[in-house]
Amino acid sequence: MPTLRLVLLLTVAGSLVSVESQQSAPPPGEWQHTSTPISHLLDNNDNFSRDDRFLAVDTRDTVGSGIGSGTVILKVSITTGLENIIYAPYAIVAASGSAPGLGAVSYNPHADEVAFIHGPLVSETARLGFYGATNRRGGVVAADGSGDLKGFLDYRDVTSAVTTPGAHRGGTHRHDYSLDGTRIGFTYDDHLLTQYGRTIGMLVPHPKAPGGASHWAVLLLPMAPTNGARAGEIERAADDSWIGARALMRGFIGRVKEADGTYRNSLFVVDVPETVDVSTADAGTTTRFPTPPHGVRVRRLTSTEASGIVRGSIDGARIGYYATAPGGTRQVFIVPSNGSDTDANPALRPVQATREPQGVTGGLRWHPSGNSIAFISDRGIAVTCVKPGPLFGATVFLTTRGPDVPAAEALVWSHDGRRLAFNRRVPTYDANGRLVKDFGGNDFRQIFLVNFPDDNENGITDNIE
Repeated sequence: MPTLRLVLLLTVAGSLVSVESQQSAPPPGEWQHTSTPISHLLDNNDNFSRDDRFLAVDTRDTVGSGIGSGTVILKVSITTGLENIIYAPYAIVAASGSAPGLGAVSYNPHADEVAFIHGPLVSETARLGFYGATNRRGGVVAADGSGDLKGFLDYRDVTSAVTTPGAHRGGTHRHDYSLDGTRIGFTYDDHLLTQYGRTIGMLVPHPKAPGGASHWAVLLLPMAPTNGARAGEIERAADDSWIGARALMRGFIGRVKEADGTYRNSLFVVDVPETVDVSTADAGTTTRFPTPPHGVRVRRLTSTEASGIVRGSIDGARIGYYATAPGGTRQVFIVPSNGSDTDANPALRPVQATREPQGVTGGLRWHPSGNSIAFISDRGIAVTCVKPGPLFGATVFLTTRGPDVPAAEALVWSHDGRRLAFNRRVPTYDANGRLVKDFGGNDFRQIFLVNFPDDNENGITDNIE
């Protein structure tokens, strides 16, 4: 239904002048940065451009429900609020069967381009079907406004009895660039063997990548089918991200079967050597699930419950995750990436970093210095010192909070560490002053910004009295 795309584009275009004219010097504390009747979802990705001048967002829930209804990828200027279209395929279907489906956008930290979930083009649906969790891949487009799709990161092969080496047989999402630009992580759902749960993988540039893709795809850990694991085996892996700038570790939450037959969600790391040969991975068959390349190693860091999305410091030394603290609240814990809660050395065991009465609801992010973490608590944004020393655990709130405040979502820190962006659902009005809602009848997600009061890269430690 191309007319839906036209309506959305006109909505964006008609708001450009008014959005730009409304911008002024940021007030103290948080400020609302967008106000157009479009969903501006950050989605817990790396949304800041490499120079921190723009944020990239998807528009899901504007004309339909979910990522399948995402029809446009936008970038928003930090200085002016101007919204520009990065990518908008001409033909779209935003109904019960959606195509192509666009969402979960991340900037490349080394190029002016973005990667995002891209389902089958409308022209491909007769052959590939419509958008779905097991029917998607990573699209890449230049962020200069040209609008041209540069291509696809990965190749999807669901028709071969033996899966083409370097291809996958399902859907990739959360395409996560490493800071050094060498690897892209992803979360994965298989189309052929649906008895296997969600897992994680990696893309690397490769001259022999199949199907015209730019990258070779591999899964990163052996998996057991749902309700078919033996003790110690993992049935589901997700909430993953790179640990360290060189992407030699990927942290994740794994659902593991314990010796007594119960299951637990625990923190794991998969070590991925710099010299790993991705061609040694088994891409699988119609009856055999893919296996990782030779040389990767999976380590379990917690024997207790953990949750994510897990995040690592840039130097790769520490990992932050969520767990239940004494008293029952959900808090941020930090563990050395080479440690665990069973390590004989107490210095390598997890420590509790936050002690928020309302608990922590999400958004864990590290300051580039590694001295502070940001998170969402009591519907607002807080920052805690995690620099070893007397201020460890000291916390300040940067934004409004409380039960009457629209909940903060999808927190992301700029590369220079001086600004945080996040979403809130707030009342939004059209050009005629009428209150408008998204497709689901909710307030639109808008972008909010807050400055981090630090100029010397030392983190929050210099801002706590």
